[in-house]
Amino acid sequence: MRLLSFAFIFLLTFTSCAQSRKEKQAAAQTKPTSAPAPDSLAVATFAGGCFWCTEEAAEKLKGVYTVVSGYTGGSTKNPTYEQVSTGLTGHAEAVQISYDPKVVSYETLLEAFFAAHDPTTLNRQGPDEGTQYRSAIFYRTPQEKAQIDAYIKKLNAARAFQAPIVTEVAALKEFYPAEEEHQDFYRHNPNNPYMRAVSTPKVEKFKKKMEGKLKDE
Repeated sequence: MRLLSFAFIFLLTFTSCAQSRKEKQAAAQTKPTSAPAPDSLAVATFAGGCFWCTEEAAEKLKGVYTVVSGYTGGSTKNPTYEQVSTGLTGHAEAVQISYDPKVVSYETLLEAFFAAHDPTTLNRQGPDEGTQYRSAIFYRTPQEKAQIDAYIKKLNAARAFQAPIVTEVAALKEFYPAEEEHQDFYRHNPNNPYMRAVSTPKVEKFKKKMEGKLKDE
C-alpha cells in the first residue's frame, strides 16, 4: 500500500490469507462493538486516502458504532485489494461508518472527514498516489448531497485550506468490505513502518482538531 516504494509496500501489505473472500467480508461486517443497537443507526461513506488511517480516525468519534474499510466508486464487482491498488478498477479506498445520529450529526462527520486528510490534492494523500486514494464523499440521499455541497462551499469561502477542495461528491452505488487483514489495521500493526511514518502523525493531528468530540480512551 503506500508508495514509499512499490516493492517495499508489496512486502508490507500483500499478505496471503487462508480465508475465503466471503468469510473475510463477513468478519469485516461483524466487528465487535459496545455502541448502541444497530436499529438506531445511520450509515455514511467517505474516502480520504489510505483506509487504514481513515478508519482509525472515524472510530474515535463519539456516536460511531462501527467502521468498515472497503472499496467503492468503481466498476469491478467484488474487487480485491490487489486489483484496487492498481488504480484500474475505479474504486477508492473508503470507510463505511455506522453511527447514532442522536449522538453525532452528519455535519460532524463531515467536519471529521475534512480534519482527517488533505482534500485539496487530486488523487493523492501524502506518499500515496492514484485514483484509489482520492478524496471522495458518497451520498445516499439528495439531502446528504445538499449538505455536502453546502459544507464544501462554506470551507472554500472561509479559505479553510490553502487550495480549493477537490473532493469528489458522488452517489453511493456499491460498497465492498475489504479483506479481514485490512480491518483495524492501524490498531493491529502499531509498529508497521507506514503506520509510524504516515498514519500516526495524521491520527494525532486529527485528535487535536476534533478535541471534545472523541470517545474517552
